[in-house]
Amino acid sequence: MNIQSLASFPVARPRRLRQSPALRRLVAETQLNVAQLVLPLFARSGSKLRRPVDAMPGVFQLSPDEIVREATTAYELGVPAVLLFGIPDKKDAKASGAYAKKGIVQETVRLLKKELPSLLVITDVCLCEYMSHGHCGIVADGKILNDPSLKLLARTAASHAEAGADMVAPSDMMDGRVRAIRAELDQAGFGDTPIMSYAAKFASAFYGPFREVAESTPQFGDRRSYQMDAANASEALREVAQDIQEGADLVMVKPALAYLDIIQRVKAEFGLPTAAYAVSGEHAMIKAAAQRGWIDEKAVTLESLLAMRRAGADILITYAAMDVARWLRPG
Repeated sequence: MNIQSLASFPVARPRRLRQSPALRRLVAETQLNVAQLVLPLFARSGSKLRRPVDAMPGVFQLSPDEIVREATTAYELGVPAVLLFGIPDKKDAKASGAYAKKGIVQETVRLLKKELPSLLVITDVCLCEYMSHGHCGIVADGKILNDPSLKLLARTAASHAEAGADMVAPSDMMDGRVRAIRAELDQAGFGDTPIMSYAAKFASAFYGPFREVAESTPQFGDRRSYQMDAANASEALREVAQDIQEGADLVMVKPALAYLDIIQRVKAEFGLPTAAYAVSGEHAMIKAAAQRGWIDEKAVTLESLLAMRRAGADILITYAAMDVARWLRPG
């Protein structure tokens, strides 16, 4: 843009285009649309189970039948996709519940695809919820082992695809996981199943409430040896590039609001469909402040999501998806 070619005051008056809601909508550069939303859901065994999560108002651990009920409401509001997490009844050192044929995610996927065949079902592929120690990979002598964990991650992804998942989303941050999952999916006959990689996933303080709902707090140490350092932006681009080279079809940046610069750089550099995950801490802060009357929940939520879109996000993963869908309805 050549600034010298632009008219200046008093000829140029930007306020002319802000005079009415209709005019502001007409010239809006960035749009929010319900078709961009993905709703995370948390499945655990049982029936008619809706267990509220104190740290995440409006979020529940749900039995498969209640998952269908929640997903049906979301789908009727126009939300096209859900991101499914599983909470097993038992955990062990091999994460056997992650890839069990009758695991909680696998059973929930089958039920969802039976009852809502047009709903896009994305499954989170990780091991932390299923490991007795709460880490995202196999542990030996206090260390998280990268390469041995890849086999379990690939096996988990294939089991989700076999159950009917439309897309798998590895979130573990092990090196080489996308390549391992792509190879396993292709070999198992699921070559058309896309991978949405948590490509730039940072070791963030914003995940705190999620660990309550997913029951996945590490029993020792933390996840900084495999999730990214919040100080590093160029490294995030290298992570994304590696995942794309290994076969990722979509990429994700997580968290969202504190990493808008990463979203912008990823989208500008690679051009792939890019997801932003508005994580549990972001959701909880808005909810808590709104409950105290300090902020307008609707206005702040929509402004936050609009910032993600403005930064370049094509897909918005948010716990507020159903509220947003209602707010975006005409009238």
